[in-house]
Amino acid sequence: MECRVLSIQSHVVRGYVGNKSASFPLQVLGFEVDSINSVQFSNHTGYSHWKGQVLTADELHVLYEGIKLNNVHHYDYVLTGYTRDTSFLEMVVDIVQELKRANPNLVYGKFSYVPQNLYPVYKNKVVPVADIITPNQFEAELLTGKNISTEKDAVEVMDLLHAMGPDTVVITSSDLPSRLGDRFLVSLGSQRHVRPDGSRTTQRVRIEVPKVDAVFVGTGDLFAAMLLAWTHHYPNDLKTACEKTFSVMHHVIQRTISYAHELAGPGRRPSPPQLELRMVQSKADIEDPAIVTEATVIS
Repeated sequence: MECRVLSIQSHVVRGYVGNKSASFPLQVLGFEVDSINSVQFSNHTGYSHWKGQVLTADELHVLYEGIKLNNVHHYDYVLTGYTRDTSFLEMVVDIVQELKRANPNLVYGKFSYVPQNLYPVYKNKVVPVADIITPNQFEAELLTGKNISTEKDAVEVMDLLHAMGPDTVVITSSDLPSRLGDRFLVSLGSQRHVRPDGSRTTQRVRIEVPKVDAVFVGTGDLFAAMLLAWTHHYPNDLKTACEKTFSVMHHVIQRTISYAHELAGPGRRPSPPQLELRMVQSKADIEDPAIVTEATVIS
């Protein structure tokens, strides 16, 4: 069966962020991707200069109406990224709710950083309709009002987030100490399933992720796309989905950092253009990643 994703994210002419980070990897893994560009910029905002346009909520509505009028608005997934405008975010929620009425099995993944001024809308309107969310520790704490100091706290926070709506929660980074030492970050994931008899079960995992001394842009959007893809391919196996997702990230980041250092030269810090993700060059790793990051099932 054809699997179709509506991806509402930013677009850049040069480089990889938003839809540019998500579309190619999803297509490589067999998904049809319909993209709505929430912004169109020359490049990401980490450069010295950027130019471009921002899509308004009304313009988003017009694009969606065009899809609807042609009766081609059946989607299996909706993927959204960074938004800084309340009315735009509310329009996204309206679209998701309408698409879910048309297809109750539609999965909505809300990823990416959320500006603090949008938290009330995010918490009260977005999270309840989301099926997959990927907050960092700070965002997870803000959404639940509970601090994370231990793994047990993290599990409780993920359970609170489940209670708000999403069946899949991945805390992408935390301040918890890694068992592998201070060169690793700890990520945690939790996924609820409904058994055939109607009872619920939850799988929780912990992932130790190597730290990289560089600032990348677009990695969160790539992570979102990969988590969506691999949870689709392994719907009841969060451990494998996370191992595939984090391993893809490792391969892309390592290829990118090696190339950036090569361009920058010895002893020089790579610039934003040099740190653009090596996406096309990582096609084979996206399709079939060698597993280099293993997830541990936790209780």
